[in-house]
Amino acid sequence: MTIQITGYSISPFCLVLFHVLKELGLTYEFTQPDSFEEIKSPEYLATKHPFGKIPSLNDDGFQIYETRAIAHYLVKKYQGTKSSTVLIPSDVQKAALVEQFISVEISYYTQPLGKLVGQLVFAKRRGNEPDLKIVNEAREELEKVLDVYEKLLEGKDYLTGEFSLADLLHIPFTNYAIKAGESDLWNKRPNVARWWKNISERESWKNVLNEYTLA
Repeated sequence: MTIQITGYSISPFCLVLFHVLKELGLTYEFTQPDSFEEIKSPEYLATKHPFGKIPSLNDDGFQIYETRAIAHYLVKKYQGTKSSTVLIPSDVQKAALVEQFISVEISYYTQPLGKLVGQLVFAKRRGNEPDLKIVNEAREELEKVLDVYEKLLEGKDYLTGEFSLADLLHIPFTNYAIKAGESDLWNKRPNVARWWKNISERESWKNVLNEYTLA
């Protein structure tokens, strides 16, 4: 069995998969394309990702792309085989709540957060000045989202009560935002701050940070 990930280590989406793999206790190989042009090449489009994106995964000949689809695949195939971590419970109702919060993450949380990180981290990395209009709009939208999270996390350490894939999916983009100086967005909300402390201090996430150089 050989699990192979293709992507860039600075990508929040690749960081999600590294974290999932480590939580599940799985070993893997990681390959970075030589250039951004490579992921637009005919060979890459035909064999890795038809939209010219990252990451993609090959598991002993089985090829799949899109971060959350890959994460679900890994959990369904390998959860419980190498570690005791449960990212998606077997109980139907508990699993449904995990999926609910994954949908929340995609629809409401990562939308503005991705815009914020895109400007404060990745635009700067490309040598561009951040667009302050986008930054301010994203920050304002994220404030509203985190106000809802503050209520959702009342009396809970994690979104569903127990650590799950839903929590994990929030970590890389949030980590980038906090490192870029936006920590007050999380710290000024006690429930959100407690949740972030719990999820960001996972040993597997610390291992990801120690292993890879982020943007």
